[in-house]
Amino acid sequence: MGDEYRVYNFSAGPSVLPEPVLRKCAAEMLNYEGTGESVMEMSHRSPEYQKIIDDAEANLRKLMNIPDDYYVLFLQGGGTLQFSMVPINLMTGSHKADYIVAGQWGKKAWEEARKFGDARCVASSEESVYTYIPKVTKEDIRDDVDYVYICYNNTVFGTHYNEIPDFGDHLLVADMSSCILSEEIDVTKFGLIYAGAQKNVAPAGVTIVIVRKDLVGHAPEGTPIYLDYKTHAEKGSMYNTPPCYAIYVAGEVFKYLLENGGVKAMHEKDVRKAQKLYDYLDSSKLFKPTVAKEDRSLMNITFVTGDAELDKKFIAGAKERGMINLKGHRNAGGMRASVYNAFPEEGVDALIAYMKEFEAENAK
Repeated sequence: MGDEYRVYNFSAGPSVLPEPVLRKCAAEMLNYEGTGESVMEMSHRSPEYQKIIDDAEANLRKLMNIPDDYYVLFLQGGGTLQFSMVPINLMTGSHKADYIVAGQWGKKAWEEARKFGDARCVASSEESVYTYIPKVTKEDIRDDVDYVYICYNNTVFGTHYNEIPDFGDHLLVADMSSCILSEEIDVTKFGLIYAGAQKNVAPAGVTIVIVRKDLVGHAPEGTPIYLDYKTHAEKGSMYNTPPCYAIYVAGEVFKYLLENGGVKAMHEKDVRKAQKLYDYLDSSKLFKPTVAKEDRSLMNITFVTGDAELDKKFIAGAKERGMINLKGHRNAGGMRASVYNAFPEEGVDALIAYMKEFEAENAK
């Protein structure tokens, strides 16, 4: 195998990163740009690190066309901490919010929000094991809610909003952890977008929050200081020691994307990869996709054989062939191929070739 051996890693997160970025980070591990130190060792108060975080923010703004009236924050605590921070900071007017529950993470976010106010589940697809996105219109939303919350891409079950829902003038909040930078998004349609970086951007440890500036500064008295967006906005994401290395890698990923056609080019590649796999699944006699066609994710593709033992056999055989982490989430079962921006197209081709071979041997 040797040092250069690389598997096809279908992990849902932490997940595959662009190989050129990994090589660059490896080359700079002991000596970042002539400083004689690693970014892992660098003071976050140093001018060298300030440039790293400033460049990361500037490049993300370019990639996503983020307007000046939005803050970009690099926080800790994963998407899970945002389940609390969002209602603490935004559910401050009527103390009401409407949640659309299209997956496990949306459900967890809603359950957490109920601790802080009148958070209502408007619609849920739980009864079908989250195989579709519930269709909700602006008429279904209460008039006086502080915000409407959606999970834009459901990592566990493989569903995705294939267009931004129209909720009229209601403030929209979205968890984009597993689809950020895979498609062009009009940021101005959202009051707040957040994303745990460990799926499409960086190693685990940093969470990106993009929040409209007028929404910051309304946390109730007594809010723990770390849970107030204002704390981080005023300190440039440096209130305390940030996840320095994860932000550095994120910054290198942003540079890589800008040098390789930006989000538009990534999206074209992502569509091509996913379409290949869905086309095969739709024609297969053995493997079946689990998600409603109009709600399919480009990032997380879920499928089953219908036989749990056969699923296990398939996953084991894939691992022997250098294709790892194809086992579905414990709450979903079956298989899940996560094919994020950095996942190579030839890995999808290899998976399809193995699926065809497996089907020929196992289809009844």
